Amino acid sequence: MKNILLFGAGKSATCLIDYLLANAPRQKWHITVADNDLMLIKSKIGKSYYATPAAIDIKDQAVRQQLIQETDLVISLLPPALHIIIAKDCLRSSKNLLTASYIDPEIRKLEKDIEKAGLLFMYEMGLDPGIDHMSAMKLIHSIEKKGGQIFSFKSYCGGLVSPESNDNPWQYKISWNSRNIVLAGTSGAIYREKGKVKEVGYAQLFDQSKTVQVPGLGKLAYYPNRDSLSYVDVYSLGNIPTFMRATLRYPDFCEGWNALVKLGLTDDAQKMDTTNMPYFKWAAQHVKVDKQLSHEENIAKFLGVSSKSKLIRQLKFLGILNGDLINQGEQTSAGVLQHVLDVRLKMEPSDKDMIVMLHEIEFERRNMATKLHSYMIVQGEDNLRTAMAKTVGLPLGIMAKLLLSGNLQLKGLHVPVMPEVYNPVLRELEEHDIRFEESFE
Repeated sequence: MKNILLFGAGKSATCLIDYLLANAPRQKWHITVADNDLMLIKSKIGKSYYATPAAIDIKDQAVRQQLIQETDLVISLLPPALHIIIAKDCLRSSKNLLTASYIDPEIRKLEKDIEKAGLLFMYEMGLDPGIDHMSAMKLIHSIEKKGGQIFSFKSYCGGLVSPESNDNPWQYKISWNSRNIVLAGTSGAIYREKGKVKEVGYAQLFDQSKTVQVPGLGKLAYYPNRDSLSYVDVYSLGNIPTFMRATLRYPDFCEGWNALVKLGLTDDAQKMDTTNMPYFKWAAQHVKVDKQLSHEENIAKFLGVSSKSKLIRQLKFLGILNGDLINQGEQTSAGVLQHVLDVRLKMEPSDKDMIVMLHEIEFERRNMATKLHSYMIVQGEDNLRTAMAKTVGLPLGIMAKLLLSGNLQLKGLHVPVMPEVYNPVLRELEEHDIRFEESFE
């Protein structure tokens, strides 16, 4: 019997837990799901004979280390800042670790120790990062094998609301961690275009009215992701003139979010006392108020739009132009906004989300320039078994199977860019209707 320990039973864990439990009888697995919310764990594992709930405080070192000591493989779906404590425990107890989160500077410091211990820590094994790396590398390796010279690589991915559930002026509903949504883009972005390094600050990030065409969906807006250039070497694309990774949204979302950034409502540095503070006062904290004008007119003037505009309709939809009291005690603007989004943009039980991923690769072969489009669209089932949960969870589950079956001899700290990982994982994802369509120009 092999034991798998999963930390985190939140939104992204649902389909991973389903997959592990479905495979448990045949693979002879037992799964322990650790989270601080016992009811949440039980709602995900049901009455399965192959699963045990562990309600723990993640900061309880003794309990945490005991659980890790008793398992064969650890999977972490905790908030990114907590992975490092799990990683250090895994190193101490000689356990392999899988997670969907980015490799960060903290885990980089342990790289040599992981290698020396003969362990595999596979990071970025979810959707984005994850499926994006695997599908991109498969394309890149295939083009290079045929003698193609790649000169432009663009990769886009977005968690969106499915067209039939798209019924609010933001054209967005929350299918994953809302804090990540509030803080997305705060560090700005850096990428390369036609040989020039482009840096975009947070204030300008959502300003771009840049769009791409996605078959069957039409125009989607995008904004560049963090530091794209840190992946040039990971993809072995050295001096490529154009390289960008970006996030997809419906155009209305970017326009509305740009207004929230301008109003300072995504700030996570300054705390304020929100006791008895009306939402409209919070929304207008950086606005020069003209007493002759209404709240809406003041904010519209500040944003340079009419008070009848779509932007004002979006802000009204969030309820942040009314006189209701916030009453959340000491809080940052980002914290207040997160609460607002959780209430106003939550997925209803029958709502469906959608994942869209698109790679555009331009290359030259035998003096002929070719553009390859490769895209994937995945629909969720409902507000629990979302496309997001499916595409984040299944790669982790398949990777766990690959590792525990002894079919993978990889050691060290990695992201999934090697054929011995991406081939079997992408192959099995197709059985779950996660597949790419390709076209050439």
